[in-house]
This record gives sequence, structure tokens and C-alpha cells, in this order.
Amino acid sequence: MSNIVLALEGAWQVLVVGILLGAGLPTIFALGIRSLSYGVGGAADIEAHEPHLIGKIMAGFCFAIVIAAVIAGVGAIVASGFGWELGF
Repeated sequence: MSNIVLALEGAWQVLVVGILLGAGLPTIFALGIRSLSYGVGGAADIEAHEPHLIGKIMAGFCFAIVIAAVIAGVGAIVASGFGWELGF
């Protein structure tokens, strides 16, 4: 019985990480893109578009989260290739 509990516990952790990284990071990136159009309005001219300062800050924050996650993922892959063990 304990093997089933351990298997389900591991499957639950994989599911949560898969949802966070599989759907969460693209969602954060999309929010960053969307925040660049904050405060423009419906009849905005695309060529003369200047994002609002709050939109720029929010987009930078969203993009920084996505870039940090990508760097952490690449770092984990490289570290495991060298035989190092990472702990978060």
C-alpha cells in the first residue's frame, strides 16, 4: 500500500510542475505582451504606439520571470550533465 501512496505522491508533484511550467510560463509571457498595450485604447495607431509606463514595468517583470525560469532550467540540465546535484 505504501508503494501506491509514494507513486501517487510523485505523480502529483509531476502534475503540478507540468501545469506551472507548461501553462504558467506561456501565460506569464502572454500577460507581458498584453501589458505592453495597456492604456492605449481602441483606436490606437500601431506605428505610433508608445506603451504606458505601468505597462512597460509590468511587461519587464513578466519577461524577467520567464527568462529566470528558462535560465534555471538550462542550468539544471547542464548541472546534471556534469554530475552535479542541485537543490532549490
